[in-house]
Formats: sequence, structure tokens, C-alpha cells
Amino acid sequence: MTQTIAPQPADDSRAKRNVVILVLAQAFLGAQMPLIFTIGGLAGQSLASNICFATLPISLIVLGSMLSATPLSAIMQRYGRRVGFLVGTTGGALGGAIGAYGLYLNSFPVFLFGSFLTGVYMSAQGFYRFAASDTASDDFRPKAISYVMAGGLLSAIIGPQLVKVTSDSMVVPFLGAYLTVIAINVIGSALFLFIDIPKPEVPAADAPKGRTRWELITTPRIAVAVICAMVAYALMNLVMTSTPLAVVGCGFEQNDAANVVTAHVLAMFAPSFFTGHLIARFGVEKILGTGILILAGAGAVALQGVELENFFVALILLGLGWNFGFIGATTMLATAHSVEERGRMQGMNDLIVFGGVTVASLASGGLMNCSGGDAVTGWTSVNLAMAPFLMLAGGALIWLVMRPKTA
Repeated sequence: MTQTIAPQPADDSRAKRNVVILVLAQAFLGAQMPLIFTIGGLAGQSLASNICFATLPISLIVLGSMLSATPLSAIMQRYGRRVGFLVGTTGGALGGAIGAYGLYLNSFPVFLFGSFLTGVYMSAQGFYRFAASDTASDDFRPKAISYVMAGGLLSAIIGPQLVKVTSDSMVVPFLGAYLTVIAINVIGSALFLFIDIPKPEVPAADAPKGRTRWELITTPRIAVAVICAMVAYALMNLVMTSTPLAVVGCGFEQNDAANVVTAHVLAMFAPSFFTGHLIARFGVEKILGTGILILAGAGAVALQGVELENFFVALILLGLGWNFGFIGATTMLATAHSVEERGRMQGMNDLIVFGGVTVASLASGGLMNCSGGDAVTGWTSVNLAMAPFLMLAGGALIWLVMRPKTA
């Protein structure tokens, strides 16, 4: 009688150590993003000659992130994750320094250039989630991605609180905040000395090359993952970029805007402790669909009024919808390509995703400040703009689910 030997569980000890490092990076280094997103539009509004360009600094951050995605992915594929992440913190430190110098000079163009370099860090941070899956088993992968995203929970608390402490700490408004960004990047860089992700091996001449970019992006599962990730991130950015302007424009204080952003970023990352488990239990398609519905709910609440409670509830729903949508799309993508396609696909994914986010952040300032005569009208326009993109993502997901399984 032949005895059946049960398969041994995968050893994820290395993956778990890497997840700890990436969670700390997400928490500490990631704090600069809610900090900058809280004050970037307000600082831009104080420097720009035309208030329609108030959110241009945020747009330049996202543009820098989009243009950095493919080069950073190639660097990580050739030299390893550590080198790519250190390039990111270097960009973040330089962006903070040049942004501070622009504030000191009262120069909007210099400030914008610093914002563009900050995008290099933002792009590198986007790869933390992919790095979490590099050494993880199939079972641990969605949880690893989810845990790393959960690291943003602390950044959600740290970033906006730093705004309160530093934004008015010097004669030049917001200068202290940008000097703090430099320190965050310099200190946080040390974390990557402890990461243990093997550098990808140089493929042999006869090794499989994988699919071309066109073949990858026309694969239905990959195409839908990219569309859903782009829509979730772009809509989150569209609304969040305008939120501080809307809150202050509707008569509330800057600290109220910081508190709303804190609640929003907490909602973005707090669910990450269980999002991976939900994906493992119910399937990635259902969690993605739930995320799209929650994003629609955020827009509906925002359109009900401009009381402080509306801002809080809408932005909390926006964060939760982003979490389900973006982690779900990332998980779907991570399981739809091979190792040799990783650098090609991940770079292309973030190029497309942050391309959409760039357009959204550019549109945000125009919709908010230039689509009507007051903050209420602008805020209404921002939230109405969500509808067609939600229909795009929802339609793509329904199409994927309804396709014959043999297709």
C-alpha cells in the first residue's frame, strides 16, 4: 500500500522578514506623501499667479512618478529592489530640498521642479507592494501585499500630524514641512540595507523571454487589472487632491483639512490587515467589485453637502474603496505574468496607472477652482467626474467575469 505524503507548506520566513522591512518603509518613508498631499495644493495656491494651477504641484509629483515607473522597474530588474528603492529616497530628498528652496524664493517654477523629483520617490514606493510578493509563496502573496499596504496606516497618522507641527514652524509657510521631508528620506534609506530580495538572474540567451508588452496588455485578465488599478488610484487622487482646497474653501480650518486627510489615509490602509484574507476567501473579482461600489458611494456622500461630516464620511469611503480596488488589482496582476515578464509588466502597469493619476490630478485643480464661482460648485464638479470612470472599471470587471472560462 502506497502512503501518500502530504505536501509541505512553503517556507515564507524570508518573505516575512522582507514584509517587516517594507511595512516599516511604508510607515516611515510613506509619511511624506500624506504630508505633501495635504499642503501641496495650499502651497501651490500661495505661489501660483492663477489659482487654477493650485494643484499643479501634486500633478507634477504624479507626472514624475509616471515617468519614473519604467526606468525604476528596469533598474530593479537588473540591479535589484534595494538599488531601486535607494534611487527613490534620493529623489524624495532632492524633491524636498528643491521644494523648500522654491518656497524660500517664492518661486512657483522651482517649487514645481521639486515636486516633479518627489514623484521619483512616489514611484519607488509603488513597487513596495510588488517587492512583497517577490519571495512569497502563492498562499502568502496576497497577504504579503496586503500587509505592506497596511504599513500606510502609520504614515496616515504621522504625515498629517507633521503638517500641524511643521507647516507654520518657520517664517516662510510650509518651509518646515519640506525640510522634514528631506530628513524622512535620509533616515529612512537605512531600512533598505536590511532587505533580502535576490537580484534577478541575468537570463541566458536561450531562456524564455516571455510575452511582449502588447501581448501582455491585451491579455484580458491583465488588461482588466490595469484598468481597475488606474481607475481606483486616479479617482482617489482626483478627489483627495481637491479635498484640502474644498475644506478650507467651505469655511473650515487648515487643521480640519489635515484631520480629514488623516481619516482618509487611515481608511486607505487600515483595511489592509484583512484585505488579503478577504481576497483569499471570496476571490479577487468580488473584492475588486466591492471596491468600485464603495468608490461610487464616496461620490454620492460628497454630493449630499459640504458639512464637515460629509467630508469625513466621503473621504473615508474613498480610502476604503481605493484599498479594495487597488490591492485587488495588484493581486490580480501579480498572478497573471511570469517571472521573466515581471520588470516589463510592472513598469508598464505603473506607467499606465500613474498616467491616469496624472490626468486626474491635473483635472482636479481645474474642476475645483475653475468650473464654477465657488468651492461648493467646484467640489460638486470633482465628484461628478468620477461617474464615467467607475462605469469603465465596473464594465471591464463584469466583462471579465462573464467571459467563458475556456476563453
